[in-house]
Amino acid sequence: MNIQRWIARREINWQRLDKLLRQVEKKGLKSLQYGEIRDLASLYRSVAADLARARTQKVGNTLIHSLQSLTTRAYTQIYQGSRRQEWQAVVEFYKWGLPAVVQQTFAYIAFATSLFLLAALVAWWYAWQDPSFMALIVPEHLISKVRDDRQLWMGSIVGIEPWASSSIMVNNLSVSFGAVAGGMTAGAYTAYLMLFNGLLIGAIGTLVGQNHLAYPFWAFVFPHGSLELPAIFFAGAAGFLLGKAILFPGKYRRRDAIKFYGYQAVQLVYGIVPMLVIAGTIEGFFSPNPRVPDAFKYLVGMGLFVLLVNYCRRKKTKT
Repeated sequence: MNIQRWIARREINWQRLDKLLRQVEKKGLKSLQYGEIRDLASLYRSVAADLARARTQKVGNTLIHSLQSLTTRAYTQIYQGSRRQEWQAVVEFYKWGLPAVVQQTFAYIAFATSLFLLAALVAWWYAWQDPSFMALIVPEHLISKVRDDRQLWMGSIVGIEPWASSSIMVNNLSVSFGAVAGGMTAGAYTAYLMLFNGLLIGAIGTLVGQNHLAYPFWAFVFPHGSLELPAIFFAGAAGFLLGKAILFPGKYRRRDAIKFYGYQAVQLVYGIVPMLVIAGTIEGFFSPNPRVPDAFKYLVGMGLFVLLVNYCRRKKTKT
């Protein structure tokens, strides 16, 4: 191989790659046009092949080091730069994207919330009027512990916090994903989960109220419930979005409607997961802690809810 001729023929590619890399290193990958990004990837592969040939032909340490530096810079910008962009996209989503999709799907969130609250109100009414109704909803061992022992059951979490917290997270995630997947039943199963959980919380609320344990019970619920319940309502909204796509695709073809509303549902799911992880941690370690005053638990719960509401109301300002 004629080394000088090979270098003269290939040097234009090395210079072109170096020029692109200088621009990326100074202004970022976004400063490149689509064609330039394609050229950057192509030139990186080409120069990497030149480096391998230079090593094989032993063209000289200076040129090998130069090509090694060029390929290392290109690798860093192409692969690590793309990872940085992915993380930036994640941050941007949680900063502005999730609040935007919550606002866009608020009607569905409100519908899921309404079903839950309506069921809770019905359970509260019937449980006060007919004591036998409570046994249809609440497990017998909970009823016995509250009525007979005059105790709440959350004390069992103390001492096994890590295990309890992880179990709570898994359970809440399974309920939420069930509500989302329920959209494929045209929203019927999603509605069932909203109603059932509303009946359960309404009946339990009545049970603890009848036995003068409402204050400590709601002190336990408030800290994690301020995130856990909205997350379940978001999951219900995601399920109802899918149900709408199936039943009422509107101006879209049904397949296109599922894609459109499904994308919104997936975005809600991205919000649900961290909310439930945080709520599960609070429920496992903070909510049942007997050393924390009940009044402070109420304060924390209300504070978290206010923060969540303000976060969901955020709007990206145009610059």
